[in-house]
Amino acid sequence: MRLAISGVGVAAMLAACSAPESTQQERDALARSLIEQKKTTEDATSTATTPDGYKVDLARRISQVNFTSVYVERPQALLRSVIVIKYVVDGDGNLVKSEILRSNRDKHAEASALSSLKSAAPFPKPPPALLKQGRIELSESWLFNNDGRFQLRSVALAQMDQ
Repeated sequence: MRLAISGVGVAAMLAACSAPESTQQERDALARSLIEQKKTTEDATSTATTPDGYKVDLARRISQVNFTSVYVERPQALLRSVIVIKYVVDGDGNLVKSEILRSNRDKHAEASALSSLKSAAPFPKPPPALLKQGRIELSESWLFNNDGRFQLRSVALAQMDQ
């Protein structure tokens, strides 16, 4: 089942990349359908078995909640901004702490990245095996296009060449 869903997602992403032009509404609908693939147990615990897998779950959650700010096309060749945020999630999926690790000092992009992270909390609960002292520390990169929309590196498409 997971492979079938992944295949549909890949096909949809490829179709989006090859489409000459799409409306904002069509892009939003596609983004929503790709992002809404939840992978949690009944008690909202992530089924990820690695920190990177859990990071992908969180990237999908952040993208789902902020779908109007996410772009589904390939990132442009020269990005407007790359913001790297380190954040801590507790065993219940609550955002405990966040801080910017890397930025080009684009205040709008920084605010957008931090806001998108905070608005997506609470997150799926991390599996107990991934916790250290009841928490997990992760970092994620927000890739901003010139129009202010972003993708998260954990779930981003390959960047354009030119």
